Amino acid sequence: MNEPVIEAHGLTKTFTSGSGASFNAVDGIDLTIGRGEIIGLLGPNGAGKSTLIDMVLGLTKPDQGTITVLGGAPRSAIARGDVGAVLQTGGLLPQLSVRDTLRMIAATHHHEISVDDILAQVDLTELADRKVVKCSGGEQQRIRFALAIMPSPELLILDEPTSGMDANARHKFWESMRQQAHHGRTIVFATHYIEEAQNFAERIVMVGKGRIVADGPTDDVRSRVSSQTVSAILPEGLNAHSLPGVLSATVNGNRTFMSTANADALARHLLTHTPAENLLIANASLEDAFITLTSENEAASPAT
Repeated sequence: MNEPVIEAHGLTKTFTSGSGASFNAVDGIDLTIGRGEIIGLLGPNGAGKSTLIDMVLGLTKPDQGTITVLGGAPRSAIARGDVGAVLQTGGLLPQLSVRDTLRMIAATHHHEISVDDILAQVDLTELADRKVVKCSGGEQQRIRFALAIMPSPELLILDEPTSGMDANARHKFWESMRQQAHHGRTIVFATHYIEEAQNFAERIVMVGKGRIVADGPTDDVRSRVSSQTVSAILPEGLNAHSLPGVLSATVNGNRTFMSTANADALARHLLTHTPAENLLIANASLEDAFITLTSENEAASPAT
């Protein structure tokens, strides 16, 4: 059996708030990630995702528990160039051009690196002579991505990698990421764009209040939510919350979206007892699972 790329047991990290109260940003996490896996790390703000990533990268040490990366200490793997990371801020010199930024970092590596090839891989060729300070936030994220893949790492860690990118730039970024995945690299990315995780991740690790609340293949995590969504154009004056079996309801434009545990019964009622139009039934999405599972964890966690 291949050695895990990341192996964590009982990881706990405690911080002290401004009021002096202590809290566990990461609370007893066990996690094993194998070679070649593509992991989406999801959780609301303050869930512990960034602290967990910092421990994987050796930027902070756990107060309890152990973590190994590629069989050893996280910092050792990084020093060998086996880990690449894209974080949200830092690490760029504003007055250098994009090309010179890559050249400067390439010169620190022991093997020859083609800067032009790296620029092409991340769709930065046309921006190569632009100063970093003139690049948008999304373009600067692509520069960080270029620096991360430069040593051909076995493991890529991405913290909100498409932050600041428009929809077109995000699409191009994930096309580049698919190329990296085809090379057999292990990829772990944290994102608040649920559709990115649903479209790209093979496995979802969902974190809430410092604990893992769901971990498994993306489709399996999504299926843990038993509700379905029935949407329709309802007649004026009909209160969706009064319909049988409706758990929650929202309105978007002229359509009402109703969550229910029995979509067939609700659809039958709408068709036979109301003049509802354009009725549609959809299975739970990953976003539904995200909201449900993290909400359950919030409710189950004791007050501190």
